[in-house]
Amino acid sequence: MQAGAEDIRPREPTMVAFIIRRLAAGAVIVVTLCVVSFFLLYLGAENTARNIVGQTAAPEIVARKAAELGIDRPLVVQFAEWVGHAVTGDLGRSWFTGEPVAQTLAVRVPVTLSLTVGAILLAGILAIVLGALAAGRRGWTDRAIQVVSVVAAAVPGFLFALALATVFGLMLRWFPATGYVPIATSFSGWLSTITLPVVALAIGATAGVTQQVRGSMIDVLRTDYVRTLRSRGLPTSRVVYGHALRNAAGPALAVLGLQFVVVFGGAVIVEQVFSVPGLGQAAVAATSRGDIPVVMGASSSRLSSSSSSTSPSTSCRGG
Repeated sequence: MQAGAEDIRPREPTMVAFIIRRLAAGAVIVVTLCVVSFFLLYLGAENTARNIVGQTAAPEIVARKAAELGIDRPLVVQFAEWVGHAVTGDLGRSWFTGEPVAQTLAVRVPVTLSLTVGAILLAGILAIVLGALAAGRRGWTDRAIQVVSVVAAAVPGFLFALALATVFGLMLRWFPATGYVPIATSFSGWLSTITLPVVALAIGATAGVTQQVRGSMIDVLRTDYVRTLRSRGLPTSRVVYGHALRNAAGPALAVLGLQFVVVFGGAVIVEQVFSVPGLGQAAVAATSRGDIPVVMGASSSRLSSSSSSTSPSTSCRGG
């Protein structure tokens, strides 16, 4: 290239452009799944009207209830109306209780988030300790941790939940097997009621992140600067936990961020096992009785939280 000539090489994407693309992709996912969910749910809405007024109700009574709920109109019109209200924060009212959906979710979302955040924090701590231990010790310790991680990742979360509830809740009685105490009522009671659900959710997340920490640590421990540190006589524990772990944390944190989506989704079943009044339990109960406004509100809340938490494992450098 001649001196003074303009560099026409394509610039790397800036962080702002990167974030915009990720937010746009998340918005597309949320809209698409909301559309699909809405149309699938409302195909059976007429049966819900009959369930509300009773199976023996006359057809005209069922038709009157369907008109009251607005499900006698074309689906496109119903969806446009739901979106118009949803963007303003109005998610409608429960068809069975008449309670505003937003009010129902406002009580339950913090419960699910407390389980999810607690599980992610616990998974991060355990994964760092186990992954660093496996990479630093190798040998039978490494193999044992890998086997346990693979098994933990393969076993469904609800089995862990049932086992924890049975052993620590019913047999040993160390923690409540079911139920939930709000933190405003009693901090110790809240902590005891979320411990088993948090552990059940954290097991699977720990397994995946542990493998990432182990792999990253092994790569870092093979670098020249680590060999230099060891040649200076630094203790192995200081090299591993004081230097190598710091450089291996990036990819592990990215995987941990992705696990937020998995844990948030897994809370649906865990909340059912432990009878925790969270977002998942509300969605399951509403689905079983056909309370579509609550189902749509819970689904959109979960999708929004999941899509906003999803990010690629690679970083974007500024241009």
